[in-house]
Amino acid sequence: MSDLSARNALPGLAFPEESLRRLAADLTRRFSGIFGGETIERYVLESYTSLLRTSTVTAFLVTNTGRYATDRLTALAQAKGAIEKDVPEVLFVCEQNAGRSQMAAVLTQALSGGRVHVRSAGSAPAKGLNPTVMAVMTELGLDFQDEFPKPLTDDVVQAADVVVTMGCGDACPVYPGKLYQDWALTDPAGQPIEEVRRIRDQIRRQVEAMLATLGVDPQPLP
Repeated sequence: MSDLSARNALPGLAFPEESLRRLAADLTRRFSGIFGGETIERYVLESYTSLLRTSTVTAFLVTNTGRYATDRLTALAQAKGAIEKDVPEVLFVCEQNAGRSQMAAVLTQALSGGRVHVRSAGSAPAKGLNPTVMAVMTELGLDFQDEFPKPLTDDVVQAADVVVTMGCGDACPVYPGKLYQDWALTDPAGQPIEEVRRIRDQIRRQVEAMLATLGVDPQPLP
C-alpha cells in the first residue's frame, strides 16, 4: 500500500497517519525477510481500524496498535514456521475480552513464570476492561496495566497450541493438531465483587490444571 493509499484509508484523523507510517516502517525492519512491506502496512491499518471501533480513549491507540499488530504478525510468522516457538502458546477467547479471558491470560502468565506465552481475544470486544475484574486481580498483586480488549483474528488461533474458549460460541475457528478446551464460566459483567472473586478463583484452578497438562508447575503469585 502506498503512502497516499495509507493516508486515504484513514480520513479525518488528527495525528495517527505519520505515527502509523513510522510504525509500519519499524515493523518492516523487524520482520525483514519474513513479510513484505505491503503485508506489514495492511496489518498495521487493519489493527488500528479494529481497535478504533471499540476504543473510548484514543490517547494510547497508536501504542496499542503497535503491540496488537506486532503480536498478530508474530503469530502469523509462528504459524508459518518462520519464527520458532520457544514455549507453548495458549490463546484465551471470550466474547468481550474484558473479563474472563483477560483474567485467565494474566493468571497464566504469572503462574507459568514465563514458561507459557499467552494471548487473549474477544469475538465481540468491549470498549474497555471490566473495572471489577481489575480490582479483584489487584487483590492478588496482579494488574492489567498493558492489557486492552482485542478482536479475535485467525492468525492468533493458527499460532496457538492450546485454545481455551469461554462462552464465545462458534466464533473461534477450529484447526487440527491443537488442544481445544471450553471452560464453563460465569460472565463477570454486571456481577458483584464477591461473585467476580469466585470466578477469578475458579479460573485460577482451571489455569493450574491446564498448566499441569503442559508439564508446567505453577509458580507462587507475587
